Amino acid sequence: MPARFSIAHVTPYPWEERADVNLFVERVTGELAERGHRPLVIAPSRSQAVVRRSRQALRRLREDPDALLQGRGLEVTAAGVPLVAVGEVLDVPGAAGRRGALPIDVARTVEELLVGLASDFVHVHEPFAPSTASAALRHSRSLNVGSFHAPTERVVSTQLARKVVELFFGRLDARTASFAATAELMRRYFPGEYRVVLPGADPPAADGRASAKRSAAASRVADHAGPVRIAFAEEEERPAQRVLLRALRRLPLEPGWEVTVLTERGASSSTPLRAELRERVRVVSAAELSEDELLDWADVLVCASDGAAPAPGLLLRGLAAGAVPVASRLPAYEEALAEGGAGLLFEPRDVEVLAGQLGRLIADPELRARLVKGAAESRASLTWRRVADELEDVYGQVAARRKAPPADGALRRRLASRAVIDVDLHMHTDHSHDCATPVEVLLATARQQRLGAIAVTDHNEISGALSAAAQADGLKVIVAEEIKTASQGEVIGLFLSERIERGLDLAETIAQIRHQGGLVYVPHPFDRLHAVPDYEHLLGILDEIDAIEVFNPRVAIGSFNEEAARFAAKYRIPAGAGSDSHVPQGLGSVRVRMRDFDGPEEFLASLREADIVTRPTSLLYVQALKFLQTKARPQASRQASRRRRARRALRNS
Repeated sequence: MPARFSIAHVTPYPWEERADVNLFVERVTGELAERGHRPLVIAPSRSQAVVRRSRQALRRLREDPDALLQGRGLEVTAAGVPLVAVGEVLDVPGAAGRRGALPIDVARTVEELLVGLASDFVHVHEPFAPSTASAALRHSRSLNVGSFHAPTERVVSTQLARKVVELFFGRLDARTASFAATAELMRRYFPGEYRVVLPGADPPAADGRASAKRSAAASRVADHAGPVRIAFAEEEERPAQRVLLRALRRLPLEPGWEVTVLTERGASSSTPLRAELRERVRVVSAAELSEDELLDWADVLVCASDGAAPAPGLLLRGLAAGAVPVASRLPAYEEALAEGGAGLLFEPRDVEVLAGQLGRLIADPELRARLVKGAAESRASLTWRRVADELEDVYGQVAARRKAPPADGALRRRLASRAVIDVDLHMHTDHSHDCATPVEVLLATARQQRLGAIAVTDHNEISGALSAAAQADGLKVIVAEEIKTASQGEVIGLFLSERIERGLDLAETIAQIRHQGGLVYVPHPFDRLHAVPDYEHLLGILDEIDAIEVFNPRVAIGSFNEEAARFAAKYRIPAGAGSDSHVPQGLGSVRVRMRDFDGPEEFLASLREADIVTRPTSLLYVQALKFLQTKARPQASRQASRRRRARRALRNS
């Protein structure tokens, strides 16, 4: 049986809005709930009452962490899944449609929610900023899956803020796209692996409309009875309606046909119809006729986007309802229509060809019947159960990357009887090119700081660590090396016996550490001011990482440490910390409080249960000391100072 997960699905659109993303979230979470998963929907809302209830539930989250996943005190979706409304939406005057929706105070609420929510996954949909989904990706401490639906470019994200967006998308552990066209577009601007998961389109199981509609359509085609019913729903850009109306002007009045246009903005005033055509064209709003009812009624569905705002989800729902689509030749539409095997195509804005294709369908019932039959295979695959199957597979693959909890109970019991010591896992001596601290001074300072163990991690060198181990005199010294790879940042090898050359690629460096029986420890992993392996490289070596540095006081921007902590937590990687001290005054500014250990195996088991303790330090102060000791004075003066400090440390020890 597949694992059962708690999964928060986050949509950027107000939940009351009929958006394809919201439909996807509603149906998928319903399927997942039926399978024993614990889904939760997070969305902005237009309802003050819904937002107020959600915030009341959030205030109880600390005392009852499972309350939200169990839906206590929350609204639920039509599928019975708990809904958390994280912000009220305001409409910007003069803005049309979804682009005018601005969620209020979302970031703070989302952060409060995700910090307290113990979820396995945060599944964000269209996580482009600014939105609820982008805020969730920023604050998530869980495994992250991103789904991209619309096959259209977001100019702000792809052109103006591309570098920033890339950093946030780097937090995604898996990416899916609703269409191959969407995946191709995303890969062009944000390279990565995108799995295509075609949306479903079937109605809920309790609703038999689709099968009834297909039976009625087949009967009408067989009897050649009644006018052909043509449907248009204005989910595409406004000019698409004008293309349809211009095509209708060119249609003969016989054989009979009628058109229903579903729109909230009325008929296009720039494309008037003559009187005999107006009698055949009905314009309705959603209050008069739902999209589902429109598709139930239709024999033919027209999708006439020029690519500005296509609605491939609408086309799929038309297919599932038994209508024959006539669509502009856009990649997503061609994909949905099996390259024309399930419907007819025309070039975008080509009114003449659209009119011709409609004329063919009106005049030729057998053509309609063949296309309805040709779409049978596509309809069979458009189930939300199939979508849930594919997403379960994605979740399972991502979850498998997490470190398994230790199973050696005897080892844990042995460590439980050991003394608790403070450990600093990252420091340098004057054997590093950028440090002036003699080994003797480092050891004396470690004793003054009451450290029980230290890891000496000189840059591309272990001579300082070996010297410290030889002079340790009761202080436990882990021989280590901070190794510069060819192009993928730095990695620390703990418990080494031989120096590892710099300049190897990351995989070769890790292999050298493993050959010596050492542990792979990743320092300051997301500090963009250091040489660091990027997110994608870390995902590629997850199985090889033994521990990760989640706090480094020399990191100038605190969010880099926070990102490291999130990464370690969601993949269950043991968390370490170190002062990264290049001067004695920085030593012990952070320490790992853990059980005493002997060797790599006990160290790693003890680190899993450790606490990280920090104390305030001034980064400017320790950096200034480093400059004074390594750069400010002539070399001869620096060397003399080192010798004096070493002698003083020996006398005082």
